[in-house]
Amino acid sequence: MKVIFTKDVKGKGKKGEVKNVSEGYARNYLLKNNLAVEATKGNLKAQEAIDHKKEKEAQEELEEAKRLKETLENLTVELQAKSGDKGSLFGSITNKQIAEELKKSHDIKIDKRKIEMDSPIRSLGYTNVPVKLHHEVTATIKVHVSEK
Repeated sequence: MKVIFTKDVKGKGKKGEVKNVSEGYARNYLLKNNLAVEATKGNLKAQEAIDHKKEKEAQEELEEAKRLKETLENLTVELQAKSGDKGSLFGSITNKQIAEELKKSHDIKIDKRKIEMDSPIRSLGYTNVPVKLHHEVTATIKVHVSEK
């Protein structure tokens, strides 16, 4: 019997998948517990519409990430910190501080976990910092740290 899974079932299928399972398993477990629906023409069309809508949303999300990348590549985040001689900072600039400054000065909200820094910035000057906007899109923002 062909069924469309409405929830993930471990070892059998993921949500939205159409699979052939034994009739007894489908009737006694999957259909009874609302884990799947029978794969009729109407249900297949409805699932196809849902899949198409998800695909379209994913495409729009990717386009939005690309637009945000264009914006981020053209701006510089200005931060000030106390520093000693030879240009080293007292303390460091973290991804949280960069995210807060982006929000405050440019009104762009980015989660601090998306700002990928190997280590905090500990010196004055310009630093290029990668920002993961989407699993396919990574932007680079310039961070300028000046003395307070």
